[in-house]
Amino acid sequence: MIGIEDCLSEAMSIPGALGAILVDHTSGMAVAGKGVPDPGRAAAGLSEAYRATLDGIAMASQETGFRIEDVIVTTGTSYHLVRPMEMMFDGPLLLCLRLDVERSNLALARRRLRTITDELVAS
Repeated sequence: MIGIEDCLSEAMSIPGALGAILVDHTSGMAVAGKGVPDPGRAAAGLSEAYRATLDGIAMASQETGFRIEDVIVTTGTSYHLVRPMEMMFDGPLLLCLRLDVERSNLALARRRLRTITDELVAS
């Protein structure tokens, strides 16, 4: 079992990690962050982007009751991984990780992030 600080520390130990933030998806507020210059602004933007992705997938898909496992946004210099979690008492949270595109392995980062969030949800 891991806590929030351990979760962020483990996320930051992923090769190429530049920043990690835990976001309350409902309010758009930052719960905790490491390596993120403006956590409030980042949390608001990430939660809004996640909501837009949910709405877009719902409108474009005939599938009902789907669950997004993660969202990947690629820029010229970084990957942004957004992984939703459904916490029993805290509601929906997003673990967001920014990775250097040159120093990271996207497949490895996705697997590690899945393991980290599974451990946090189990706590």
